Amino acid sequence: MKHFLTILSHELRMLLVNASTYVAAVLFLALMGFIFSGVLDNYSKAAQETSPATVFFQLFWIPVLFMVPLLTMKCISEERRLGTLETLLTAPVSTTEVVLGKYAASYLLYLFLWASTGGFFFILHRFAQDPRLLDFGPMMGGYLFVAISGLFYVAVGLFASSLSRNQAVAGILAFSILFTLIIGLNYAAGLEMMNRESMQPVHALLEYVRTFRHLDDFSQGIVDTRQVLFYLSGSVLMLIFSILGIEVKLLHS
Repeated sequence: MKHFLTILSHELRMLLVNASTYVAAVLFLALMGFIFSGVLDNYSKAAQETSPATVFFQLFWIPVLFMVPLLTMKCISEERRLGTLETLLTAPVSTTEVVLGKYAASYLLYLFLWASTGGFFFILHRFAQDPRLLDFGPMMGGYLFVAISGLFYVAVGLFASSLSRNQAVAGILAFSILFTLIIGLNYAAGLEMMNRESMQPVHALLEYVRTFRHLDDFSQGIVDTRQVLFYLSGSVLMLIFSILGIEVKLLHS
């Protein structure tokens, strides 16, 4: 793994000069600013039972569905399309180092974009002068959830990028997988048929992997090690699939 830091620094530089990175950043901050202002507008009209931070993070899935594909769709697909991936792997660099370097760079940028939304809460704290609007428990829990779940979501995006030479196809595939994981499984868990006794094992499994349940627990200060293990194991699995997928395609190229 001695080349990991070299690849990481290179990928960070490439992300910083990539137009899609800035498109993702602008769209992300604009969207989150719009969501945050909408939350505050509702609070200005009537008292709410939940804190602004809780409502803010309940909509985390909207930017994730678009930001992660934009950040990861070029990681491997562009290298394969240009033929530079094969050249890179002829150097004394392993496939694992390449995948982990690209993954770490994308994840760090993902964290940076989310950390930048802390400015919204700082402005609220600075000018609102109302401690009821700023509940640090749900806010810290929300950011912790974003950081842990992001490990898995970015790995999914990287895996999608390893499946196609076309970055648009990789982006659409990443969006589809993330939509299924976040929205699809949540919808399936709420189906009427899941209340049947015969479906209880399936319902229990869906409840275990349901993203919004995890978010609710983190917002309440409950950090379940089973949930953390789910995201960590999912991340490792996606990275392994990415490594194996690249090596198989290289063998058949």
